[in-house]
Amino acid sequence: MAEAGRVVIIGWDCAPPQLVLDQWLDDMPNLKQLVEGGAAGRIRSTDPPITVPAWTSMLTSVNPGQLGFFGFRNRRVGEYDSKWIANNTAVNFPRAWDILGDAGKRCCMVNVPQTYPVKPVNGILVSSFLTPDTTCEYTYPAGLGKQLDAIADGYMIDVDEFRTDDKRDLLERIYLMTDKRFKVSKALMQVDEWDFFMMVEMGPDRLEHGFWKYCDPEHPKYEPGNEFETAMLDYYVHLDEQLGEFIALAGDDAAVFVVSDHGGKAMQGSFCINDWLIEQGLLTLNQPVDGITRFEADMVDWEHTTAWSWGGYYGRLFINVEGREPQGTVPKADYESVRDDLIARIEAIADPEGRMMDSRVLRPQDIYTGEHVDEAPDLMIYLDDLNWRLGQDVGNEGLYAFDTEIGPDDSVHDYHGMIAARLPGERQLTIGPDTHVMDVAPTVLEVLGEPIPEHMEGRSLL
Repeated sequence: MAEAGRVVIIGWDCAPPQLVLDQWLDDMPNLKQLVEGGAAGRIRSTDPPITVPAWTSMLTSVNPGQLGFFGFRNRRVGEYDSKWIANNTAVNFPRAWDILGDAGKRCCMVNVPQTYPVKPVNGILVSSFLTPDTTCEYTYPAGLGKQLDAIADGYMIDVDEFRTDDKRDLLERIYLMTDKRFKVSKALMQVDEWDFFMMVEMGPDRLEHGFWKYCDPEHPKYEPGNEFETAMLDYYVHLDEQLGEFIALAGDDAAVFVVSDHGGKAMQGSFCINDWLIEQGLLTLNQPVDGITRFEADMVDWEHTTAWSWGGYYGRLFINVEGREPQGTVPKADYESVRDDLIARIEAIADPEGRMMDSRVLRPQDIYTGEHVDEAPDLMIYLDDLNWRLGQDVGNEGLYAFDTEIGPDDSVHDYHGMIAARLPGERQLTIGPDTHVMDVAPTVLEVLGEPIPEHMEGRSLL
């Protein structure tokens, strides 16, 4: 067993391995030193590969079917218009720090997603971007926020309105948030002899959604010679400088992990899924809409509708099932045949040039275990290997859009994030093609000499 006096995890939300590990490693000397002294590679995210549920799956080692949420917003089964947000109250499994805290180990967490509203921990917790603002009680112990404000000259939880055309202002605010979080994290790292310390920076995600088209010659909207050509690389170099300070503060007896919850890549476009369902005769509106209109449940003629969808970096498709939905039209006996038909139709969608997309349509029962599987969408859509997002607005001029209904957005999510780790001593992690985000929590427990719970057995990377 590798022995470590503490574990330090630095999370970079959405950090893509093809850039951070493959292209830019020589520009990031601290990460490179960590990689060369330990192990690194790709780490498979959850299905779906998005911030919620990925970070929580990483820290609980359970899948979304067990957790009971499949994104930030979730639908209550049997209701057309209800949505609920998966914040900390939805997390009913112990995370790594809960298990460590119960064993008497001191823990400090900063900005780990899905930690608001805060719950008591054996140590310190600073909640994450689902926190409404810093006037809320967003720390444990309560009242710590005033000290954080003093340290950071006004702590920032997130970058508001990051889907904007004002790129200079956005870039400035991303750096400001990142530097404030670093000041707070560095200060908290030095106030106690932590056994477990974890900080997640949301800046990479915000940066990639705002600037990918400026930095990637393969992006369909790329313009050579633009002023933001090196914005993404420059930011990761900045993160690497901060990583060097974290490593120094951690000490020689610490295990240091750098992880991302999922990856990112260039967005090729947005497919108007509900307009497509209307064309297919599967979704009927009460009356035609005049121009692009946000899809809402009250505009649907449910008695003549088979299915509808929510958009995003992956699509969620719901079937209007008789006896489950208030005005269900699909008999339960026909449910699987309707699902099969929908899968075949979606997988046959071509891109604007007529090329068949490499799409995957997933049945939750095939990918999840747990008591909440039947609360998942009836189908989950990864359009063209996640290269295309899905837009849920209706009334578009065509099925293919190259702007999104939520504002300027240049990137989509990808299946694999990155992991790099160095343990004290000669034994290092084994990172292979099947490494999964759910392997992180049991690895942390084993590194710190704690028993691995039964549901995590066999997942440690040691």
